[in-house]
Amino acid sequence: MIDVFAILATVLSSLWPFLLLIIAVAFFKSPWMKGKIGEAIVNTSNKLLLDKNIYSPVKDVTLQLSDGSTTQIDHIVVSKHGVFVIETKNMKGWIFGSENQKQWTQQIYKKKNQFQNPLYQNYRHTKALEEILELPASHFTSIIAFVGDCEFKTEMPENVFCGLSYTKYIKSFNEERLNSLEIRQTLGKLQRKRLKQGFATDREHVDNLKQRKQPDPVVSNQHICNKCGSKMVLRKNRKTGEEFYGCNSYPRCKNTLQVS
Repeated sequence: MIDVFAILATVLSSLWPFLLLIIAVAFFKSPWMKGKIGEAIVNTSNKLLLDKNIYSPVKDVTLQLSDGSTTQIDHIVVSKHGVFVIETKNMKGWIFGSENQKQWTQQIYKKKNQFQNPLYQNYRHTKALEEILELPASHFTSIIAFVGDCEFKTEMPENVFCGLSYTKYIKSFNEERLNSLEIRQTLGKLQRKRLKQGFATDREHVDNLKQRKQPDPVVSNQHICNKCGSKMVLRKNRKTGEEFYGCNSYPRCKNTLQVS
């Protein structure tokens, strides 16, 4: 009588290296892993190409804002020349986009994928840092760094780079914006205000993003922002669980009202 289990065991024992290889390839091709690899490249570049006596890099910072939402920033470089906010994109293929387009396009052969304009994405990061660090907008510089095997097919703004040339852009700033005390205070605030790094924080941030993508629940017309005239929408403070009305134009307008 044929021992089916013995045959299966023999087959599986010979196939398991290939199965592990398939799993490993799928893992390294996942969007999450691509993002982590891109962040690692920029983190290494910041350490090797920027003078540590002038520039202080901080990576993977998740902040919670006054409205309860979170934002996750790939890299922040603090120096006497200001705060550089870097959004990393690990992508290959041709990249099409312009400063004012809401969606940019990635093309690999005949396949096209759209993704959010990273300048818009980094604008939110910069505004969040303005709120947390209590520094003027003039002290911040937004930078987009594409580190994959990609090529720009449209003219890009001066703060969007392919490869590691973004470090030369950082070093081109000569004006002193922060003194040594302000640099220490800025780095200290970042460490105090950032959420604990780890899977739980990443998971909460992803949930927060999904919630933001859903249409805001519009309340009655009597709830109108008395600062900018936009509609006020019902939100919840993630720390306390309390509900409040927040301006639909956030972060441009940060007006809030208590729920009566």
